Amino acid sequence: MKKFTSYLIIFIIGLSAGILIWDKLKHQDQVPLFHTTTQSMTDVSTTDLNSVTLRKVNSQLLNDSRRTLITEAVKVVSPAVVGINVLQIQQYRSRNWLFDDPFFRHFFPETREQVVKGLGSGFLISSDGYIVTNEHVVNQAAQIVVTLPDGKKYDAELVASDYISDIALLKIDAKEQLPFVTLGNSDDLMIGEWAIAFGNPFGLFDMGQPSVSQGIISATDRDFGRQNDSRVYKDMIQTDAAINSGNSGGPLVNSLGEVIGINTFIFSGSERTGTSIGLGFAIPINRAKKIIRELREYGRVNRRFRTGLEIEDVTYTLARYLGLRTTDGVIISDVESNSPASRAGFKIGDVVVEINDQTIQNKLDVWEVIDNLDAKGGDILNLKIIRKNKYLKIPLRLEEIK
Repeated sequence: MKKFTSYLIIFIIGLSAGILIWDKLKHQDQVPLFHTTTQSMTDVSTTDLNSVTLRKVNSQLLNDSRRTLITEAVKVVSPAVVGINVLQIQQYRSRNWLFDDPFFRHFFPETREQVVKGLGSGFLISSDGYIVTNEHVVNQAAQIVVTLPDGKKYDAELVASDYISDIALLKIDAKEQLPFVTLGNSDDLMIGEWAIAFGNPFGLFDMGQPSVSQGIISATDRDFGRQNDSRVYKDMIQTDAAINSGNSGGPLVNSLGEVIGINTFIFSGSERTGTSIGLGFAIPINRAKKIIRELREYGRVNRRFRTGLEIEDVTYTLARYLGLRTTDGVIISDVESNSPASRAGFKIGDVVVEINDQTIQNKLDVWEVIDNLDAKGGDILNLKIIRKNKYLKIPLRLEEIK
């Protein structure tokens, strides 16, 4: 009997211990299958509270780190970037054996016109709707339609344009104040600093927002001179930010959100596709500022200027008389009184051998250099001269003729 009682007591004690242990295990928190960022705080045990808080802090820090100078610049500039669609009148020559005959050419002119669609980009420079773009975007345009990032479309007026510098000024009439960009200083660029290109490549702007590409300033002061189509591209900014067909006229922006250039042309891997290979070029905004100001105030760009110099080619006789080794250069034959040349210190008999580091052999070279520079009143030419067998460098500021 005593044996039975002992076994009973042991059984009761074991059962009681088992119940207590089961109850304790039952109320322990279960380990979740996975953790999510949206897990409710009521579902988190006290021991996991610090871990969840840490994750939330890290998530906020990560989101903050995504906001860079680039994203902030894009946020500031994007509302002022526009897409431009145009209908252009283009002339073409008919290639037909009939037009080899003068009789048929008299009644059926060789040159005909056709309407073609074109597209480009631009940017607002004032709250009242003035827009800057490339002249080649709107050249011979019969209709210009500007699309804002919010999808609103406006018929644009061509205020004025300058073919040579490839800059045009448009105007749209909107009832509300419009966002606009800040123009920076393109004389203060650093090689290797960030560059952001905005625009309407391949017409993608119609999907609701401008396209953005990022690169660096690859080079500055790229001079291409006068092109076959008579446009002059000088002091160009080179960038590897992707610029494609349709980006022409859009802004090139620095990391501060300031416009430093106007995207203008690229060197492409194919003449037909117009796709970027990392060689894009933009008109520096400081050069554009002067053009924009004249277009808005006068409707044209004044390229008339005077120097007060008269020059002649150096003949063999003159070269011997002056003790020159060659006939290269041009000799100053007259200096007007009270002129830019007289104030700069030029004298009769000086021989000009270089202008802006370009070698001068004769008078034709002088005019070619001036054409390639697209010189205007206010510009400074640096002339290298020979005076009494010594080389001198004298700056000459061109005086505008109004």
